[in-house]
Amino acid sequence: MAFQIPKSCTPEEVAARLRDGEDMFILDVREDGEWADGHIGQAVHIPLGQLMQRIDELDRGREITVVCRSGSRSGLACELLAEHNFNVVNMTGGMNDWTDRVSYGR
Repeated sequence: MAFQIPKSCTPEEVAARLRDGEDMFILDVREDGEWADGHIGQAVHIPLGQLMQRIDELDRGREITVVCRSGSRSGLACELLAEHNFNVVNMTGGMNDWTDRVSYGR
């Protein structure tokens, strides 16, 4: 892997798209405790370590915006998914830079 992320976006761009009512597919690849501490309400949670085992849960026909804490793990997830022909976008800055609403719990 050369760690090349096909596309990226900012947390502000994601928040604006969600506020505009866009039906986005957001994949959060953080660990369970990080997810429970706060996540984007519409997100689907699959920890990075489980991603390849659960890849069939994802839709190759939809753009997937991938989120983690800082943008590093989501970048790796984007690379892995792109190699399997998924249309992915890395949310740079991750939840560290997220300033919009969050949901809590599992």
